Amino acid sequence: MGQGFLMDTNIVIDYLGDKLPLPGSSFIDNLPAVISVITRIEILGWYNATPEQLFKLRPFIQNAIIYSLTEHYIQQTILLRQQHKIKLPDAIIAATAMVEDITLITRNSGDFNNINGLKLLNPWEL
Repeated sequence: MGQGFLMDTNIVIDYLGDKLPLPGSSFIDNLPAVISVITRIEILGWYNATPEQLFKLRPFIQNAIIYSLTEHYIQQTILLRQQHKIKLPDAIIAATAMVEDITLITRNSGDFNNINGLKLLNPWEL
């Protein structure tokens, strides 16, 4: 692969909440919705979501390409957790992007900066 993008949970929430700056929002408008199963879990388990937010989130999730956990992702996640102090959900999302050789779109670049081989894009900086 190498030419795709994986959206972090914070990006999905900001995008659907119209909180991204115009260049970032326009960029994401032209991408297929691609997320990790972890993002699906985090979004649909979001305890503070209003009914209006859930109304937007559910169709987004239903139409998204969702990477489920595979052994390759699990092994890469284990390596990331051994090498870096990183939360499990972030490690799974990063591992997914690394195994698929795609760019992770995230607002929280600092959570991932020290991971060699992980390509990042922050839509707030476009």
